[in-house]
Amino acid sequence: MEREEASGEKPTVRDAPEVRRAQDLCVRLLSVRARSRTELRQAMARKEVEEEVAELVLGRLDRAGLIDDEAFAHEWVASRHNHRGLSKRALADELRRKGVDGSVAAEAVAAVDEDSELERARELVRRKLSSVARFDDTTKLRRLVGVLARKGYPEGMAVRVVREELSRSGTPGLPDDDF
Repeated sequence: MEREEASGEKPTVRDAPEVRRAQDLCVRLLSVRARSRTELRQAMARKEVEEEVAELVLGRLDRAGLIDDEAFAHEWVASRHNHRGLSKRALADELRRKGVDGSVAAEAVAAVDEDSELERARELVRRKLSSVARFDDTTKLRRLVGVLARKGYPEGMAVRVVREELSRSGTPGLPDDDF
C-alpha cells in the first residue's frame, strides 16, 4: 500500500482493493447466517487480510448494523436449543468459542428456562427410545444418558429424565445404583 498512483498521491487504506475483498468476504459470510464480530475477524485473518483493513471493514459493518453480537447470541441460542436440543451449558460454550462476550452470552442463554431445557431433553430421549429397544435396561439407561451428556445436559438431570422416560415407555424397574 506504499505505492504511489499516477497522480502522485498515495492510495488510502479505504481505497485499497484489499478493503473490497475483505468486505466481499464478510458480506458473503453474513448472507449465509449471522456471525459474531470475532468470527468475521478470524475469517479475514484466514484470508490474510491485514489487521488495519479488517478493523476498517468491521467498523463499517458495525455502523451499518450488520454486526450485532447480542442479536447473534440470542438467535444462535434459540436456533441451537430448538433444532439441536443443546443445553444451556453447551450453548454458552459455543458462544464463547464464537467470541461472544461472557455477559452477552449469559444473557442470551438465560432466555432458555429450566422447563424448556427439561422438555427438550425429554424430546431427545423419546426420539432415541426406539433405537435402544433391543438392549438391556442398563445399556438403555447408559446410552440415553450419553445422548444427553453429548448435548451438554448435567448428569443428574440426564439420569432423571432418562429414568422418567424409560418408566413411561414401560421399561420396568431400573437399578438405582447404575449412576
